[in-house]
Amino acid sequence: MDIKVNITDRDGVKHEVLAPTDMAMNLMEVVRSYELAPEGTIGVCGGMAMCASCQCYVLSNHELPEMTDDEDAMLAEAFDVQKNSRLGCQIQMTPDMEGLEVALAPES
Repeated sequence: MDIKVNITDRDGVKHEVLAPTDMAMNLMEVVRSYELAPEGTIGVCGGMAMCASCQCYVLSNHELPEMTDDEDAMLAEAFDVQKNSRLGCQIQMTPDMEGLEVALAPES
């Protein structure tokens, strides 16, 4: 099953994309697969919560998984962090993420 996700890229352009829920993909991988950020500017660490290149702002009212210590520590050191900041690599594409709306944080 695919879900609809709304992603605003770093140029402020909104994209409504379909994300599969049966491939264990996370938001950062969805952004990469649709090439919504230039190669090498997102998911630099490969999705291990070791960099903040996939930081995004969650704009919708979704119930997200608890932040891990690693994600929390990474965001503590990142730039342009807001209270709705999350690392895209830590948001799994599951059926309850239908309609998720995020904006990519500026490149640091």
